[in-house]
Order: sequence, then structure tokens, then C-alpha cells
Amino acid sequence: MSEKLDSTDLAILDLLQGDCSLSTAAIAERVNLSQSPCWRRISRLEERGLIRERVALLDRQALGMDVVVFATVNLTATGRQNLLSFEEDIIRYPEVIECYTMTGIWDYLLKIVTRDVRHYEQFVRETLSTNPDLRELHSHMAVTEIKNSTSLPLQTQG
Repeated sequence: MSEKLDSTDLAILDLLQGDCSLSTAAIAERVNLSQSPCWRRISRLEERGLIRERVALLDRQALGMDVVVFATVNLTATGRQNLLSFEEDIIRYPEVIECYTMTGIWDYLLKIVTRDVRHYEQFVRETLSTNPDLRELHSHMAVTEIKNSTSLPLQTQG
């Protein structure tokens, strides 16, 4: 970021990540701005790419998706082509909602959501394990969700 964010920008971002359906007028009131300057700030934050998108967060359990698995993955080889091939496949799987390259002994960490254990097993057997680049997969099933937040810790990053 070439230009530093001030406390008003941070407050606007914090409000939006808490509830993106807030109107510009409501945000302006909460950050003590008039509506036009607030709208300009929000537009500038979007143009700078600090606001990637505005979405509705769904309740996975209410939608019947009860299983969350963190899967660690190692590939058969870690050459550039293997990595790209694996990543292109992973992007196409809707059950994989997050994927990270890792340091240490694992190549990737996947967060996978399915309706039940059977669906997860089916996904692994029929989809994930068919990838020729996959050498090793370890599943770590989440039992209890203690914290799940999409909000970035803006105020603590001073």
C-alpha cells in the first residue's frame, strides 16, 4: 500500500467487514463523515483493491454441511509443473473452500466442507485421490468449531 490508511479508513473497513449491507449513510454516520466523502473513501478503498468483494456469509450447518476437514497434502514431486497442475485441479473443486501452500513437511493445506463423512469419503475417493500429482493425503476432521471469523484484525496491526 503506497498510501497509509487513516483511522477513518480503518473504521470504514471494519464496519464493512462486519456487515457489508450497511448503507453509505449508515457508515458515514458511524464514522462522523457526511455521505459524499464517505462514499468517495469507500470507492477509493475498492479501487485500491482493499475491498475485494462484498458477499453474504452463509451458515454451513443450517445448510446441512456438517463436516469440516483440514487435509494436508504432499505431491509426488514439487516441480513447478506439478504444483501448477495440482493447483489448477484444486481450484475446480467446490468442496475445497481454502487452499494454501505450506512451509515444512506438507506441500498444501486444504479446508474442505461436505455434508457428511460419506460425502467426504466419496470426494476423496472419486475426485481428490484421482489426481496423479497427489502422493500423500492426511485428513484432520474438525470436531468443534471454537472460532470462525472472516474479519481481519485491523485495529491490532498498528
